[in-house]
Amino acid sequence: MTDATPTFNADDDCFHSHLSDGDWWFTETAWFSFHHVERKLGGWFYTMVRPTIGTVAGGAWLWDDSAQLPWEVPYSANFSALELPADADLRSIKLPTGVSIEVEEPTMAYRLGYDDPGRLTAELRFAATVAPRPLVATGSTFGRAAHFDQIGRVTGNIELHGESIDIDCWSIRDRTWGRRPENRPRQAAYVTGAGEEGTGFLAVTNTRDGTDRVAYGFVQRETEQVTLVDGERSVVRSPEGWVDEVRIEAVDATGRRLVATGRSLSRIIINRHSFIDINSLMAWELDDDDAGLSWWGEDQDMWPMHRFSAAKRSGDWSLGS
Repeated sequence: MTDATPTFNADDDCFHSHLSDGDWWFTETAWFSFHHVERKLGGWFYTMVRPTIGTVAGGAWLWDDSAQLPWEVPYSANFSALELPADADLRSIKLPTGVSIEVEEPTMAYRLGYDDPGRLTAELRFAATVAPRPLVATGSTFGRAAHFDQIGRVTGNIELHGESIDIDCWSIRDRTWGRRPENRPRQAAYVTGAGEEGTGFLAVTNTRDGTDRVAYGFVQRETEQVTLVDGERSVVRSPEGWVDEVRIEAVDATGRRLVATGRSLSRIIINRHSFIDINSLMAWELDDDDAGLSWWGEDQDMWPMHRFSAAKRSGDWSLGS
C-alpha cells in the first residue's frame, strides 16, 4: 500500500453510472459469499448491473455436496436481463433478482436479504474488520476496472426449502465497476480463504504457458495486510475436470511465504455467458508460519468455454494458454 493506492469511501457504496460515458458494456457488480462448513454448503448473492441499457443480472446460488450442476443444486437463480428500477440506489435497494442490500456502516457493514418465499429467503449481515482492499495490479483478470475485495464475518439465517439454517462464517465480498464485455474471458482463478477473526488471503491467478501465476492478491495476518508479489496455483483435478485440490504457494511483499492446500468440499458449475466457472467451497490447511489456522473459502476456476470443451473432449487437463 502506498500513498498512490486508491481508497474506497462511502460514495463507492453507490452506483457509478456517471462514469459509464454511455458505454454499453459498463458494468457494476456487488458480490457477497457465505458458507456453512458442517453442511458443506456454499452460497452467493451476486448483482451485476449495466446502467447504460438499464438491466440487472445475477441472483443467488446455494450448493452442497449433493449436486454440482446449477439445475440440481439446492438453489440457483441466475437472471440475465431484468429491468433496473428507476433511481436505484445500491446503498438501500431491493432488486427484482430477489437480492436486497442495505448499508449499515459505509464501506464496512451491510444488511443482506433474499426473497423467494418457499424456496429461499435470507437475512444476513456482513461486517468487516478492516477497510476494503483496492486492486492495484492491472495484469489480473479484472484489468483496469475499479475493484475492491474485503474479508468480513457473515451472520444471520437462511430458510432453504422450509429449513432454517443459521450462518456464522468468515468470508469475502468484492465490488467492481468498469468495462466488462461478454467476449473478454481468459483462463484464470479467484481463490479465497478466511477465518480466525478476519485472517485470510486472496489470490487472483492467470494461466499462461503451462503455469497458473498469481497476478494479484493479499494475505491478512492479525492486523497486518500485505500484498502478494509472486506465486503459483497448482490443481489436482478429477477425470471430469472438476477441482479436487488446490495448492497456493506465494510470497508477500515482506518476503514471507504463504503455503495453503485446499480440499474441495462441494462445488457448483456456473455457465456465465462465454466462460465456465467451476466454483468450489474449500477447506484450507496452512503450512509454515501460518500452520494451525483454520480457513475456508472458494476456488473459482474460470475457463473460456471453448477451452474447457477442448480439454473435456481430449481428456487433457494440463494448464495452457
